[in-house]
Amino acid sequence: MSAAPSQDAAQEKSEVKGYFETTGFDRWNRIYSESDDVNRVQRNIRIGHQKTVDNVLAWLREDGDVANRSFCDAGCGVGSLSLPLAELGAASIAASDLSEAMVAEAARRAQSAGLNDGRLQFQASDLERLEGRFDTVICLDVFIHYPQPQAELMVAHLAGMAEQRLIVSFAPYTPLLALLKGIGQLFPGPSKTTRAYTLKESGIVAAAKAHGFVPKRRQLNQAPFYFSRLIEFVRG
Repeated sequence: MSAAPSQDAAQEKSEVKGYFETTGFDRWNRIYSESDDVNRVQRNIRIGHQKTVDNVLAWLREDGDVANRSFCDAGCGVGSLSLPLAELGAASIAASDLSEAMVAEAARRAQSAGLNDGRLQFQASDLERLEGRFDTVICLDVFIHYPQPQAELMVAHLAGMAEQRLIVSFAPYTPLLALLKGIGQLFPGPSKTTRAYTLKESGIVAAAKAHGFVPKRRQLNQAPFYFSRLIEFVRG
């Protein structure tokens, strides 16, 4: 399921893409690495994001049979999830990101890690244009760039690509987060180049349920300047 973006939404997506092709790429590439060239805020974001990735990998290990599954990593960034999935022996991984720079870096990291046996396929694409069918579709820390209506549309679209499982994370709406965001303390200053959205969990769950998925597991991960709700949905 997809819908043509409004003029405002298209403009905002263009801004996000431009950011992650330039200064944003340099900044987030450092955050999602082992570089010491990060400040305290960026280091805490790294820790929070890694908690989310680790939770997903733990769930997949717990359920087993990764080697027989196909995965879509929607919004793969520099490969923080895609590469560990390949190391776990996933049958195939379609990894995509809006930013061509991010995709190129993810592919470079895969090559450097010796994960070039054909199971990992990278492409530059926004969520709206993704297509295909996969056992598991995963979208981590991407909905921060989508307001509630668009985020729910994207959940529906990704659910339509998933055979068995959909895993998403997002910054959940709470009065405290709304206050912090309002006074500019939720995200590090430079990231304000793009808007950051908190989402109501009820709307995300309803969008998944409308397409046959029900929540199986939830996790709330947080670190200073990072707050993320992770939900695994399975076909009901």
